[in-house]
Amino acid sequence: MSLVVQKFGGSSVADAASIKRVADRIAKYSKAGHQVVVVVSAMGDTTDELIDLAEQVTPAPPARELDMLLTAGERISMAVLSMALNADGVDARAYTGSQAGVITDEVHGRAHILKVTPGRIRDALEAGSVAIVAGFQGVSQTTKDITTLGRGGSDTTAVALAAALEADVCEIYSDVDGVFTADPRIVPSARRVPLISCEEMLDLAANGAKILMVRSVEYARRYGVPLHVRSSYSGRLGTIVSDDPERVIPIDPDVTVRTADVVRRDAADPSKELPMDFVPAPGLEAPIISGVAHDRSQGKITVVEVPDSPGKAALLFDVVAATGANIDMIVQNTSTTDDTVAISLTLPESDAPAALAAIEAAHEAIGYSEVRYDDQIGKVSIVGAGMKSHPGVSATLFRSLGEAGINIDMISTSEIRLSVVTDVSRLDDAVRVIHSAFGLDAEQTEAVVYGGTGR
Repeated sequence: MSLVVQKFGGSSVADAASIKRVADRIAKYSKAGHQVVVVVSAMGDTTDELIDLAEQVTPAPPARELDMLLTAGERISMAVLSMALNADGVDARAYTGSQAGVITDEVHGRAHILKVTPGRIRDALEAGSVAIVAGFQGVSQTTKDITTLGRGGSDTTAVALAAALEADVCEIYSDVDGVFTADPRIVPSARRVPLISCEEMLDLAANGAKILMVRSVEYARRYGVPLHVRSSYSGRLGTIVSDDPERVIPIDPDVTVRTADVVRRDAADPSKELPMDFVPAPGLEAPIISGVAHDRSQGKITVVEVPDSPGKAALLFDVVAATGANIDMIVQNTSTTDDTVAISLTLPESDAPAALAAIEAAHEAIGYSEVRYDDQIGKVSIVGAGMKSHPGVSATLFRSLGEAGINIDMISTSEIRLSVVTDVSRLDDAVRVIHSAFGLDAEQTEAVVYGGTGR
């Protein structure tokens, strides 16, 4: 029998009926003899509602107290799900992040996991119980305060526990049937990807694909944890995220599969070995492009007429780095009339106020003439390991956007990714145009969004 870690997102536990449905799924694994650890997010939009509540009280809630408030959502989910399992005849025990041994640094709102000491979780498993853990939270090693891991932190909690427990698989349940070639809410014709490498998934997540949190994919790649991204609303095979072709993982209470066989078996007719409702894969050969990701949460800062002399650009980026801002793309344009340059950079909108203030405070030292900020931008990225060996990818991307009348503002590339920035009003159009240009549209609808508000 296997040790399985399952994570259920907010839409999967949004109400009592959903929680009972999730409990039934967990019970099947437990009654089949598997050891099961479950990580849960807050119900539905609870976290957003708690943030709204805090902001009604004060526009700047103390970070420590905000963390204490926000972790209440996951504690509600874990307790109610445990009750549902016990009512279903399965012994279950609920644990907070700190009780589960999730030890973090002292940074509130975006803490990093330092280590996981799941002693109580192991005890529960050895006693034959299902362990239900509140995601998104831990406890500071130094201050002993409750901390939160940031948006999508329950994914990281689940993968960290899977690594510490040496689980056979970490299942990430959401409201769609896996990782798709684009956001199904924007591209209904998107295809499901049966198998994807950690490198490709990391680039998709880092560039806007919200199906997995970036840090959870990094954690999985570092510790070799295979991920199975699937829907809690269906029994379909989802997407396996793994770099190990020989890894054998459970994909159903009574079925296991070798990672390398996922695409082959998924592309074939359903067999007796895999008694589930499969969605046909596009083919056995790895596609050039694995997916199209988009991000509308960034802003662009442009610093005009920066002296074109050694050290000035370094000073600018030192100033921005000191604010903790996470810079994404950078473009430098040299002036044709004087010895100055214009430097543009993109960063999360939440990081922009502090970065702008710091740049303005260093106006004299840097010597620029003007700083501009644009929050009406969107980034679209194509990701695929096949890009390494296929020429003409850039030409296809730029031609498709040009024919659609979509202007490109900035460009960034890596070995398996190409990103462009455009006006946010054309972002959805850009995603659809690029998706079609690379032949990713399915002939029939594969993407079903079962729940969630997308908030």
